[in-house]
Amino acid sequence: MTPEILKARTKAFARAVIEFVSSLAQRGPTRLIGDQLIRSAASVGSNYRAACRARSRAEFAAKMGIVLEEADESLYWMELLVESHLVPNERLTPLMKEAEELVAVAVASIKTARQAAARGSQNGRKST
Repeated sequence: MTPEILKARTKAFARAVIEFVSSLAQRGPTRLIGDQLIRSAASVGSNYRAACRARSRAEFAAKMGIVLEEADESLYWMELLVESHLVPNERLTPLMKEAEELVAVAVASIKTARQAAARGSQNGRKST
């Protein structure tokens, strides 16, 4: 997947979450959880953009770690909405699937970047 495609995908995820949360009742726990969900979902894309500007593979891996954390946090808030019976599971299934896929992409990217950085270190090169 190209960086441009992943940038678009993470932004689309944030927009979809904003649209979803906007459709919820804006009171009590639903509002609080919705606000947290928007923050974490929007952070996925903004931190991926930062990762794309990394100056080294190690910095890229570190920033992708934040992407991973935010995507997983988004999943947490969605699971909480479902498990608290605030939202039916069916309404969140597509968003949860996308968050799971973004987690998987982040994990794979981190692994690849760390392996490349390690190879660079073993060959006496700076890990850029």
